[in-house]
Amino acid sequence: MNFTIATARSAATIETILRDISFPMPVILMNGVLIYDIPSKHYINIEYLPAQSLPFIHKVLKDCQLTGFMYEIKDHVQSTYYERLETKALRDFYEERVNKYQKPFRQVSDFSAADTGHIIYFALLDSKERLDTACQILKTNSDIAVAYYKDIYSGDGLWYLEISSTNATKYNAVQYLRNKYHYDTIIGFGDNLNDLPLFRACDVTCAVNNAKEELKETATYIIESNVKNGVVNWIRRNII
Repeated sequence: MNFTIATARSAATIETILRDISFPMPVILMNGVLIYDIPSKHYINIEYLPAQSLPFIHKVLKDCQLTGFMYEIKDHVQSTYYERLETKALRDFYEERVNKYQKPFRQVSDFSAADTGHIIYFALLDSKERLDTACQILKTNSDIAVAYYKDIYSGDGLWYLEISSTNATKYNAVQYLRNKYHYDTIIGFGDNLNDLPLFRACDVTCAVNNAKEELKETATYIIESNVKNGVVNWIRRNII
């Protein structure tokens, strides 16, 4: 079988975390914004945010008194911008990626000062109460897609609000790979709300036992939890 991943993470992070795994297929990054070939370090597909949507996004963030991280890819090089690290969550996000993965970050006085032609993604990390209003306003813009889900790793009750092009979804990225490689059957595994678009694109879906209930309700199978090697065990029993 062929195997790949679909994740909210970026190339630099994935190349560190999964350095011992060989991926013959491209990987899906940043919830479908990017399709990336690890061996060649080449972006096969990039979904940029429409330039006309950026002033709207900037205004929503300012009106809701929010900030986070803005991602750019120019000449196949990714840069991450931030305005200020005003919360512990943002500082932790920044420090982990700089210290652990050596990712380049650039501070700017205002996101609106950046080049509008190469912006791919915004990531906000805050409490649900502070993000709810921004999420509802952003959803009114048909040019952008919003992924909104709880951070299941920190245990601090934080939520992610991620903004990208409407073309940049795990659903579209899976369909891109299906068409490129002519697969008859695609099996998807997931645990969080940002895997709902992934599941809609797959023929068979498996939610780990400790996944979000909304995802489990859509799954073909409920498998063992991730801490019990649920994905690997299912593949071993049913595929290999």
